[in-house]
Amino acid sequence: MKITTVSDVVPGPNPHHVDVRKVYDSPHATASVITLRSGESLKKHITPVDVFFYTLEGETVVEIGDERETVGRDCVVESPARIPHLLANESDGVCRVLVVKVPGQASGGKLL
Repeated sequence: MKITTVSDVVPGPNPHHVDVRKVYDSPHATASVITLRSGESLKKHITPVDVFFYTLEGETVVEIGDERETVGRDCVVESPARIPHLLANESDGVCRVLVVKVPGQASGGKLL
């Protein structure tokens, strides 16, 4: 059994300049925990694979295509492949989101 403690994972460099910790990586799926402080966001981008976002803490603004919603803790949002999307924290607190890409993605997406 492999157990990963998220706080022990070193944040990796990324084009969004936010705290991203890859916690699982296989050909079948990739999972990362993203922490967004107040005012931080991911730049709008596309991925070649399906993604889902699970808000672990706080409120997350999710924009997929021309739809935009604020979701709270324990909400799951599906994001189809090749559709522009972003995550943002417009609250005063911290938000943490589990991001799962299916299947696993060897290379990054494309910033728009």
